[in-house]
Amino acid sequence: MIGGPPARQYFDGLYAQSDDPWLLRERWYERRKRALTLAMLPDEHYVRAFEPGCANGELTAALAPRCGALLAADLSEEAVALARRRVAHLSHVHVERRAVPDDWPDGRFDLIVISELAYYLDPAQVSRLIERVTATLAPGGTLLACHWRRPIEGWSYTGDTIHAELMDKLAIPLLAHYQDDDVVIHVLSSNAASIHQREGR
Repeated sequence: MIGGPPARQYFDGLYAQSDDPWLLRERWYERRKRALTLAMLPDEHYVRAFEPGCANGELTAALAPRCGALLAADLSEEAVALARRRVAHLSHVHVERRAVPDDWPDGRFDLIVISELAYYLDPAQVSRLIERVTATLAPGGTLLACHWRRPIEGWSYTGDTIHAELMDKLAIPLLAHYQDDDVVIHVLSSNAASIHQREGR
């Protein structure tokens, strides 16, 4: 998911205790958040999508039907193995071990999903993340950012502070925004057309 030995050790420790350390499969909060994420995507289908920080692949599996090709990635070897098993039946989905933002994939994506990832980065990594997103988001493409709003012990960013930085430094227009006491979601796109307008009928 992210670079640096402390982060690697942190996530390796979580996966050593559980194959679902955030209870992504069973918690209603997590299932609801995935439903919100999918509902906020402005296009029904994306040609090529990238999901860094995929964890055990629950969101990856949910995104897959909306994508022609989906690349998911995580820093943790165990997370990558779990995500690969989760989407093994989907030939258009690939899961790789990558330390984002430095090990960013080549090419353009018309969808990039940054979910529960960016607040684990340090300021220099956040700057590089913004550079990578800017360089690889296809014209008219969609960036969705989704993060927990409450403090995380040991990490300086919260969902609110990381989203404030992303919104300030990404030169991509805001298309949609949702927040409640727990989660914040922003959808950015240079295509300003509404959902109705995108259908063209």
